[in-house]
Amino acid sequence: MVSKSSYEDLQNNIRSLKMPDIEVWKNQYPNRKYTVYLTTNECTCICPKTGLPDFVTLHIEYVPRKTCLELKSFKLYLVAYRSVGIFHEHLVNHILDDIVKACQPYSARVKGIVAPRGGIETTVSAEYRRK
Repeated sequence: MVSKSSYEDLQNNIRSLKMPDIEVWKNQYPNRKYTVYLTTNECTCICPKTGLPDFVTLHIEYVPRKTCLELKSFKLYLVAYRSVGIFHEHLVNHILDDIVKACQPYSARVKGIVAPRGGIETTVSAEYRRK
């Protein structure tokens, strides 16, 4: 008999998972489209099946409109995932949703590369484009 992880039930309501707010600051070049690239290997979360930590390298790119992401608050936002049981696919999509909510960019892309466990490296990518 396989026991169920205490994190497993969280996946049913993952879209309503409340994380810290990501702060923004006013873009002084809203008339120009340019791309911001962020990379960090300091994102961790909990595997909802095993309860073990997952280590994720994030590659984020976005084209700002009126505001840009404030990096200190973004770092604190990412640190909050350390105690969250979440599948890799949900993690990447949730981060993308929160970035879009925070700064309402023209476009954004989040790619998460999860360190191998059991010999399998997982890469998940999600993209947003303003209509």
